[in-house]
Amino acid sequence: MKSIDSIPTSKIQRASKLIQTGAKVGVNYLKYYGDKLTKTEEEAKENLNLSNAEDIYDSLKQMKGSALKVAQMLSMEKSILPRAYVEKFSLSQFSVPPLSAPLVLKTFKKYFGKNPNEIFDEFNLEAINAASIGQVHQAILEDKKLAVKIQYPGVAESISSDLALVKPIAIKMFNIKGKDSDKYFKEVEEKLIEETDYINEVTQSKEIVVACQHLPNLQFPNYYEKWSSERIITMDWMSGKHLSEFSISNTNSELANTIGQALWDFYMYQIHILRKVHADPHPGNFLVSEEGKLIVLDFGCMKTVPNDFYTPYFELAKKENIDNPVVFEEKLYQLEILKPEDTAKEKKFFSELFHEMLSLFTQPFHQETFDFADERFFGQIAELGERYSKSTEIRNMNGNRGSKHFIYINRTFFGLYNLMHDIKANAIRINNFKNYVV
Repeated sequence: MKSIDSIPTSKIQRASKLIQTGAKVGVNYLKYYGDKLTKTEEEAKENLNLSNAEDIYDSLKQMKGSALKVAQMLSMEKSILPRAYVEKFSLSQFSVPPLSAPLVLKTFKKYFGKNPNEIFDEFNLEAINAASIGQVHQAILEDKKLAVKIQYPGVAESISSDLALVKPIAIKMFNIKGKDSDKYFKEVEEKLIEETDYINEVTQSKEIVVACQHLPNLQFPNYYEKWSSERIITMDWMSGKHLSEFSISNTNSELANTIGQALWDFYMYQIHILRKVHADPHPGNFLVSEEGKLIVLDFGCMKTVPNDFYTPYFELAKKENIDNPVVFEEKLYQLEILKPEDTAKEKKFFSELFHEMLSLFTQPFHQETFDFADERFFGQIAELGERYSKSTEIRNMNGNRGSKHFIYINRTFFGLYNLMHDIKANAIRINNFKNYVV
């Protein structure tokens, strides 16, 4: 893959890039209207989605940073986006153009005052993996193979301006309105800024490794503060298949359940015991070793789960509470889904909407074991998402609903469900994590 020599870092440069992309999308729509004269609506729409996905992704991969991170997050929403977008945006998880060698050397010189070959015995200037915020190089020091993650220049500084550019689109797409809508954007901005703080990531990584290393069938790299900085992280090199590759090629159902159980236990232990969770569950952050262990990488995005959110959130995962109108309404108010100023019509509408959603999404928690390979379950989720995305009633009401903590907790569960489904784990013990509480 061809490397890149520069990244647009100023607000004007990045805005110009998005404007150019908007022009390309406009041309694609003109082609779409022409296609409808000679093709079926389905064929014309498929061509439009393919062209738009290609042009939008090509723009974002050049910008990198939070703009590309948005694509990565969207690629996990398989039941919402057209297939063309999911397939193209999923490349942002671990396959984008890397920085050129001169930029890599410049970054090392800035943070260590040395070139990488003055620090390591061997250093490969060609990136092994490149994603939204940083890229990974292989190095060797004293016969130990290491992974060195380097953050792209300007990523941290452009987060606020990138989100300001994306905000009008997000408001329209997700029907966000109301006087307190800024709390959602602030939550995303704070987490993205946190992800660019590599010193904090090393601290968080070491804490999670200590807290979760006793869980079975998991492996973590060691992290080295001596060779890390604000924009560079050095850790053990971990060998294995990306989880997406494993999911496609694996034919061993027992191994699928072993990996799936390890992944599920890891998340449930974090959420219920640590109250802090790895909130970036996409395939690029996981490997499967030759020994059949799940390797967990990248702890830049960690979400703390406060008690005043945790308690009502998981009380609504219990079927008896969903089916109890008094308790159900009480929890909806605690989670800011219902508001004191709601009209009777709004209260009824959103109560019924969330009752239907929660009755479906919480099904894994109503059983001792759950089959995440069940196509019917995920088909129902896709159908529900499709129906709500087309609902004019939702758009006509104040769609600004729920605590700010929903953004990353729901993202965590949607991502986790999709990973479990991809793995085809079909006999997962839901409360198995309790066996490892120390």
